Amino acid sequence: MPLTSDTRPAPAGEARPAEGQPETPFLVVDPERVGRNIARLRSRLAGLGTPLRPHVKTAKSLAVARLLFDGEPGPITVSTLREAEVFAAQGYTDILYAVGLAPQKLDRVVALHRAGVYLQVLLDSVAQAEAVAAVSTRTGVRVPALIEIDCDGHRAGLRPDDPTAVRIAETLERGGAEARGVLLHAGGSYHSRSRAELVAAAENERAAAVRAAAGLRAAGFAAPVVSVGSTPTAHFAADLTGVTEVRAGNFVFFDLVMAGIGVCTVDDLAMSVVVTVIGHQPEKGWIVTDGGWMATSRDRGTSAQPVDQGYGLVARLDGPLYPDLLMTDASQEHGILTVRPGSPAALPDLPVGTRVRILPIHACATAAQHDEYLVLDPATGAVTEIWPRLRGW
Repeated sequence: MPLTSDTRPAPAGEARPAEGQPETPFLVVDPERVGRNIARLRSRLAGLGTPLRPHVKTAKSLAVARLLFDGEPGPITVSTLREAEVFAAQGYTDILYAVGLAPQKLDRVVALHRAGVYLQVLLDSVAQAEAVAAVSTRTGVRVPALIEIDCDGHRAGLRPDDPTAVRIAETLERGGAEARGVLLHAGGSYHSRSRAELVAAAENERAAAVRAAAGLRAAGFAAPVVSVGSTPTAHFAADLTGVTEVRAGNFVFFDLVMAGIGVCTVDDLAMSVVVTVIGHQPEKGWIVTDGGWMATSRDRGTSAQPVDQGYGLVARLDGPLYPDLLMTDASQEHGILTVRPGSPAALPDLPVGTRVRILPIHACATAAQHDEYLVLDPATGAVTEIWPRLRGW
């Protein structure tokens, strides 16, 4: 893949044909499942009357984004300015940068605005607001900002009734920036253990967002944007009254964490890592592969769930799972496959050279280990397309 002068991979705007057979480990994606996952969420949100602003941080792929929007650029959420810059170069001009802003990045924000991109930033402190206001005053670019609200103690943001939100809005507007409204991410929903808990997390997210926006409006700010979202709450919200947009990203691929909390089924997982059997340790009940944590990541997100899936489930290249076969350990370039403890299943006979697929624990983390996705012909297993991923911040 060609490199830019700063050595970061430069993703092509289009998928490209495959050239020969790849060596393992490599990342594969199933476009049919991706399309099905997208259609499911879009249909659900349409029924609730709220638009989707998809998060591209999971796939980091222009090819996947084209599936999200039927080929035409639409409003997106990003987690890095690198994502914003790459997508902007391909015609995406309505972008929300949904990570708390480091003031040193404001020059890049201004550059995107001057290139015709409406880029909203995120903050939760007066110090950040002062930096945004200062750059707006200096450049004449009215930078739009959302205030991050914490609905469940998950990570960052202000509590819904914190008066600091009004001080932030005042600071932004006084300095020539724009207080656009509020943003929430119900990250605590990833720890839900039932449908009732997922529904409750979604309603808590909505209610907190509406309350925070009402506080800004009572202080004289329009707050036209009320942005919420996580893959779990997007799929279980029963009411989105007062919300102007929903953000989600993991849903394009799904993963075993999402399956473990009931957001999807294992059959919905649209991405996996192909690895090759390179050895056996019969006395230990091990099958050894050439795919370690550099290929799948070290994420162990199901370890706290009722069913621990190790580093991932193991499936045949043509689809079906091997009964109770898990990737249970990993070093940098070695994966260990074993039968789930307590299972009556037998260790399958997988000779050296056999290729299998590892279904990911956390799609975002697994995808981040790779530069590209491969699309396989379902009939022959041959690679038909290569979809580049972008990297960097």
